[in-house]
Amino acid sequence: MSKRFSVTVPDYVFEDLEAIARIQGRPTATLVAFLVEAFVRDAREKGELPSAKPPKQDGAA
Repeated sequence: MSKRFSVTVPDYVFEDLEAIARIQGRPTATLVAFLVEAFVRDAREKGELPSAKPPKQDGAA
């Protein structure tokens, strides 16, 4: 399941993200989601975060 949240960044950062997204042919939000996911994956691989926990299963005992 995906989660949503809002992020406030300086105008120049947003403008750069828009430019990169335009060059890559994807929406800015999709680019930012990819960048956040890549950052977290990298942090996990470096040992800065514990390994991912398995997802909860509804109704599991």
